[in-house]
Amino acid sequence: MAWNEPGGGNKDKDPWGGNGGNKNNGGNQGPPDLDEALKQLMEKLNGMFGGKKSSGGGDNDSSGGGAGILGLALIAFVIFLGFKSVYTIDEQFRGVVLSLGEYDRTLEPGLQFVIPLIENVTQVNVTQVRNSSLKELMLTQDENVVEVAMEVQFRVVDPVAFALRVENPEQSLAHAAGSALRHEVGSTDMDPILTSGRALLATSVAERLQRYMTSYNTGIEVDKVNIKEAAAPQQVKAAFDDVQSAKLDKERYVNEAEAYANTIVPEARGKSQRMLEEANAYKEQVIAQSEGEADRFLKLHKEYSKAKRVTRDRLYLDSISKVYSNSSKVLVDVDGGNNMMYIPLDKIMEQSRTRSSSSNSGDISGVADQVVEELRKRQSERSGGNR
Repeated sequence: MAWNEPGGGNKDKDPWGGNGGNKNNGGNQGPPDLDEALKQLMEKLNGMFGGKKSSGGGDNDSSGGGAGILGLALIAFVIFLGFKSVYTIDEQFRGVVLSLGEYDRTLEPGLQFVIPLIENVTQVNVTQVRNSSLKELMLTQDENVVEVAMEVQFRVVDPVAFALRVENPEQSLAHAAGSALRHEVGSTDMDPILTSGRALLATSVAERLQRYMTSYNTGIEVDKVNIKEAAAPQQVKAAFDDVQSAKLDKERYVNEAEAYANTIVPEARGKSQRMLEEANAYKEQVIAQSEGEADRFLKLHKEYSKAKRVTRDRLYLDSISKVYSNSSKVLVDVDGGNNMMYIPLDKIMEQSRTRSSSSNSGDISGVADQVVEELRKRQSERSGGNR
């Protein structure tokens, strides 16, 4: 019979520690016992989850306590699953979901739901530009050794392939970049690599590396390849610098020669064209002069036919004028004498220029007349002396 049933004699079994009508306690009830409170809580939990209530035995108390702990654990587990089922994906990431180890789906940015312990999410950054650096000694096509430093910039375009298809995609890219660089350097001479061929080399390496990444199915897209440095090894750098200096001098001399040729050749062509033009002009001049002389001769012949003596004297004087104009001294042999007469034509020419200052070149015909007059004068003086 329960302790609180009417008419019962079990008042001494008060679970709150009271002794019923015990005069020693004076009817005052103390605080409830903690063990009894826990026991009642466990009984309620057992009732909620289908357990049996305890009837006061020790075995029933232990079984009821175990069932209560199991219930608490089950509630905590349900709450834990509720928290783990909510998953947040940032804007720059994509979530690759594996269901029991097999690819199931890809989660977009935002609030997503997954099944804990069954589904596993791997987040992959698809917006970050990643870098991979490489620096190695390589052999060129002309059997020279160069040290090349390269940097590869890449992004992830396929998160599933990046996360699942290859075990270590970034390491695979580093190995493939070295292979692509060795292939391109081995197919190129040293001079273009060290001078003006770096851009072309970087483009070729990027194209080959992208083909490697596509064939490996890594989900990586190569954005850019930069050849940061290309130089000879330190052991031969001094000799190599001398060779490069000689090549630069060669290029400078070649450029200077080309500049000189570009200056001389047009000038020579201009001179040759000018000579051709002068020759054509001289040709035209000679032809015109010849035609004029022929025409003048015909006209002169016509006039000669009309007045032979006058025309002959005029021609003689013109011829003498031309001869005297080119000589400053004239010696005349007089008939009947052994002495030569000297005529100072230079003095006569000066006197003629002084008299006719308005003329530019002097009157040649007047000079001839003076010469003739001087000859006659001296001849007359000579004739008078002989008498």
